[in-house]
Amino acid sequence: MEHEQEKRHPKTFEPFAFILIVATSILGAIIGMQIVTSLGVTPNTAIIGALVAMLIARIPVNWFLRYKSVHRQNLVQTAISSATFGAANSLLIPIGIPYLMGTPDLVVPMLLGAALAMFADATILYKIFDSKLFPASGTWAPGVATAESIKAGDKGGKRAGLLGIGALIGVVGSYLSIPMSAFGVAFIGNIWALGMFGVGLLIRQYSMPLFQIDVNALYIAHGVMIGAGIVALIQAAILVFGFSKQKKDGTVILADTASEVEYTRPIAEARRTLGLGFIAYLVISLLIAIIGGLVTHMSVGMLIGFIVFAAFAAFVHEIIVGIAAMHSGWFPAFAVAFITLLGGMMIGFPPVALALLAGFSAATGPAFADMGYDLKTGYILRGNGKDKELEREGRKQQYITALIAFAVALVTVALAYPSYFAQNLVPPIDKVYVSTIQAGATPGVASQLLLWAIPGAILQLIGGSKRQLGVMFATGLLIATANACWAVLAGIAIRFLVTRFGKKETVASMTILAAGFIAGDALYNFFNSVFKLKK
Repeated sequence: MEHEQEKRHPKTFEPFAFILIVATSILGAIIGMQIVTSLGVTPNTAIIGALVAMLIARIPVNWFLRYKSVHRQNLVQTAISSATFGAANSLLIPIGIPYLMGTPDLVVPMLLGAALAMFADATILYKIFDSKLFPASGTWAPGVATAESIKAGDKGGKRAGLLGIGALIGVVGSYLSIPMSAFGVAFIGNIWALGMFGVGLLIRQYSMPLFQIDVNALYIAHGVMIGAGIVALIQAAILVFGFSKQKKDGTVILADTASEVEYTRPIAEARRTLGLGFIAYLVISLLIAIIGGLVTHMSVGMLIGFIVFAAFAAFVHEIIVGIAAMHSGWFPAFAVAFITLLGGMMIGFPPVALALLAGFSAATGPAFADMGYDLKTGYILRGNGKDKELEREGRKQQYITALIAFAVALVTVALAYPSYFAQNLVPPIDKVYVSTIQAGATPGVASQLLLWAIPGAILQLIGGSKRQLGVMFATGLLIATANACWAVLAGIAIRFLVTRFGKKETVASMTILAAGFIAGDALYNFFNSVFKLKK
C-alpha cells in the first residue's frame, strides 16, 4: 500500500491536510462546548476523527486517496480530539467560574490565562512523552483503542473483524449502562494499578448504601489523593533527578535494575522541560493575578503566595492527572482541581482569587492527558518506536496539529461563550466550584484531609512509581460511575485467566477486542450525547 512505502511522515501544513485539520477542529470544539454544557462531560472524539479520515479515503479523488495513509488519519484524530478537550475542559470550564461568581469582567483574563496554560500543558507533555516519567510504552488505553481502530480499517481481515465485534459489544454494553471503557482498559493496563482503581471504584459505589459513609462529602477521597499525590510527586522527582546513567542516544541504565531502557526523550531534556514548565506556570499565574486585578484584593505577601501556590498547584495537577490517564485511561481533572480549590480556601485567599485559582488549575491536565493518548496512537501506528527518526518527526507533526486545534478551539470559544452564557449554558462542574467558594471553608476540612492523606501516602509508597497504587486508588474514590468497579474487576479476572491458560494468539485477540470495547463505548457515548439515543 502507498502509506507502507512512505519514508517521511506527512506534514501538517500540506494544503488539503491543513484545511481538513482546521475543519475537524472547528467541529471538535463545537461538540466539546455543546456536550460539556449540557451533560457535564467531554466525549472522546478521537475515534470519530479516525472514522472521518477513513471515509474521506474512500472518495475516488487524488487528494482524498492520500488519507489511506494511517499517519494522515492519525493527524485528523489528533486535531478533533485536541479541539474537543481544549474547548470544553481547558477553556470553557475555567471561564465559567468567574461568570457564575458574578464577575464577568474576569472572564477575558481567565480565558487568556487558561489558553496559555493549555498550550503550556500540551507542550510539556510533548517534551516529556517517552521519558522515564511518561514512557510511550505506558498504557494510555484510549490511544491504544484509536490506533487499533485505524490499523483495523487499514488492514481489514481478522483484526478488523475482532475490532468490529468488540466495538459492537462495546456499543451494546454501553446502551445497557455497562461502562465498557473500564472493562476494556482492564485488558490493557497495569494490573496492579487497575486493581487498586477497581477497589477505589468499589468503595465509592457501596460506602454509602452499605455503611452510610460518603467518601466524597467527608473529603476522604480528596485526602487520599493529596497524600498519594505528594508521594507520587516525590517519586517522579526521583525518576527525573535520581541516580541513573544515561547515554547520549537516550538509552537509560536504571540504577535499581541495571537494565537498559530506550527512550526518545533523554532525561536531561525532561528535567529541563519540567523546570521551564514550572517557570511558565509562574509567569501565567502572575499574568492572571495582574490582569485579574488581584493586586487590589490582596497584600503583597498574599499576592506572592497566590502566584507560587497557583503555579505549583497547576504543575502538580497536570502530573497527577497525567499519571492517572496513562495508567487507567480516566483522569479525575475536576476532582483534583477541586482539591486545589480547597487548599486555596484553607490558605485564606479571597473569593475572586479562588475563582481564578480554580479556573487556572482546571485548565491544566486535560490537554496534557489527551495529548498523551494521541501520541500513544501515533507511537503504535509508527511501529512502536522502531524507527526513531520517523517517531520523532511524526510526534512533532502531531504536536503542531494539536497547537492548531487548540488555536481553533480558543477562537471558537472566544466567539461562542457570550451566546452560551446568555442562555445560562455553563458547565455543571462550575456550579460546584462556585458554591464551594461561596460557602467558605468548612470547619474540620483540613484535619480530614490530613488524616486521610496518611493512608494515601503509605499506599503510594508501597506500590512505588511503576504501580501508582495510591494515586489509582484515590482516582477510583473520586469517580462516581455506576458499576465501573465491576467492569474493571471482572476484566482483570478474565485477563488473568486468559494470560494464565490461553495461548499467545488468544491474548493478542483479547487486546484487540478490548480496544474494540473502548472504541464502542466512545462511539456510543458520542452519538448518545449528540442524538440522545437513550432517554
